[in-house]
Amino acid sequence: MAGIVNADFLPPAADKALLLCDLTQSWSAVGGGVGTYLRAKRAHIIANTPHTHLMILPGSSDAIEESDGGRAITVWLKSPSVPFSPNYRLLLRNGAVRKALARYRPDVIECQDAYNLPWAAIRHRRDHPGTALVAGYMTDFPNVYVERPVSKAVGSAIGSRVGKLCYDYCGKLYRQFDCVYALSEAGGGHLLRALGVEDVQILPLGVDLADFGPDRRDPELRRSLGLSDDQPLLIYVGRMDIEKRPDIIVEAFRTLPESLGAKIVLLGQGPQKDEFEALGDPRIITPGFVTDRPTLARYLASADLYVSAMPNETFGVSVIEAQASGLPVVGVNGGAMPERVLPGMGLLGPIANVRAMAANIQAVLASDHRAMGERGRAYVSGEYSWPHSMEKLFGTIIPHALARAATRRLPGVVPAGSLVEA
Repeated sequence: MAGIVNADFLPPAADKALLLCDLTQSWSAVGGGVGTYLRAKRAHIIANTPHTHLMILPGSSDAIEESDGGRAITVWLKSPSVPFSPNYRLLLRNGAVRKALARYRPDVIECQDAYNLPWAAIRHRRDHPGTALVAGYMTDFPNVYVERPVSKAVGSAIGSRVGKLCYDYCGKLYRQFDCVYALSEAGGGHLLRALGVEDVQILPLGVDLADFGPDRRDPELRRSLGLSDDQPLLIYVGRMDIEKRPDIIVEAFRTLPESLGAKIVLLGQGPQKDEFEALGDPRIITPGFVTDRPTLARYLASADLYVSAMPNETFGVSVIEAQASGLPVVGVNGGAMPERVLPGMGLLGPIANVRAMAANIQAVLASDHRAMGERGRAYVSGEYSWPHSMEKLFGTIIPHALARAATRRLPGVVPAGSLVEA
């Protein structure tokens, strides 16, 4: 069939209006990497394309919202809250998801997690083979949520075997998508190819430089935290759970000499937040979630150093937002972090090493840390903008998926990976 050209099966023209659907478990109304990406994607679609954007998301109740003349549609499906993470919900109702997909018939479905929802999209494609499926590898869940905690509970040998089973599952799942993207090579690109996934693209996320910058520094905010002008303020933004490892940050911070006069702000929610508050250390400030981007930008710009102990970061949106705010970064030499924090922009140390992190914090603060922050902002400005991300998504990833879906519809043609394997 390779020589057949049939206009009925060609991918849509670049200027044709499409219905683009995002289907995800990983939605938070107050932040998160996936939520930040989806908001930027929707804004781009409405402002720069003829397309319509459909999001199917977990919510507190069943509801449908439309805006922008019907071009922005959100289907909320009632879902229970995730324990210890009240801003996230578990969308387990695949039947309701399939009904929504059948009602709207999107041209492209993009999934940002690897659990039950991708199978709803694959099932929908059985009935509508022209539907293009895109998947994003946003979290290294076999390591973070399976191998590491199982190893801690029952030993590394069993943890390693269970982790391998989960990676085998990932290969089986992602090989069925028309196009798959990772957020960085170290954060999934190399892994997916090793699992036999074809056509893996790299989609770097972005930051809005108009929202984040050193000019958002707020002396009043610093004073409200009990800081003088010469006291250093460290900051961490994210969930307070085993995945993000803020416990390493807190332990390292508490070993710093009191003469340094440093304080730390931990912005976020999670099961470890209560543990940090129970320490009764007045230098540790836990405001919880911030509910708007301007407030987040003020906190970041008002700090002097960003810290992260996450060893399996697939991208690190909070890191580039901190860099855009003019902050140097102290992190760990794992995941995508070495791709975010280049020499001269901060320091990276061994994973889960409290002493090394404390030493790196002191070293950065003792150096020209403002110059480090300026280099980080310059790097982010050139490499990580949302227009650049959207250009890759709409110029490469989605067209690849549509072309493969169009080929699949040709009579007798079954591209590799297009059939459900289980």
